[in-house]
Amino acid sequence: MVERDIRLVEMTGGALHFAHLSTTEAIDAVRKAKAAGLPITCDTAPPYFALNELAVGDYRTFAKLSPPLRTEKDRQSVIAGLIDGTIDVIASDHLPEDEESKRLPFAEAAFGGTGLETLLPVTLELVHNKQMDLLAAMALITDKPAKLMGLRAGRLAAGEAADLIVFDPAAGWKVTEDRLHSKSKNSPFDGRPVQGQVMRTVVDGRSVFEREN
Repeated sequence: MVERDIRLVEMTGGALHFAHLSTTEAIDAVRKAKAAGLPITCDTAPPYFALNELAVGDYRTFAKLSPPLRTEKDRQSVIAGLIDGTIDVIASDHLPEDEESKRLPFAEAAFGGTGLETLLPVTLELVHNKQMDLLAAMALITDKPAKLMGLRAGRLAAGEAADLIVFDPAAGWKVTEDRLHSKSKNSPFDGRPVQGQVMRTVVDGRSVFEREN
């Protein structure tokens, strides 16, 4: 499908963005298209560079995502695509579902999981694992998405809105139901130890969140 759409870009002269790439073949196709100068961009999401198909285990519905989790080879390809710039940005893929939709037999359970609250710490795994430096990893979830969307956001600059977070990249915690603020608790990272915690959130210069502990 990715290769087909790339051919359509060649035929029409349009621009195209692929969401949530997760396979070696798709990433290779985009890499070749970019090398050919085609106006193509793409993103991936934390589950596809931090988890593989084994996370489904005994049919864990929290790990039932769309697209599905792939092989370890695919996971490594996603990381390589982030490192070499083939993949432009990281999206949260925040798709919460109510408990009743996830606590069903695997075939009947809904696709998706919460992603917003784990976006920062799981992205920071690329830094802690020495695969990317901190500024490069943070650009994938701040400045680069804003530029891709043509937004005056994602960076600190004089005269711009003071939208920022203060975070501790080394603060460790475990992804559990009681640590998530979202009403939906179906995280594919449930039970995973992570590092990186938001201490304060500022929107347009106003503090809207401050961690108490």
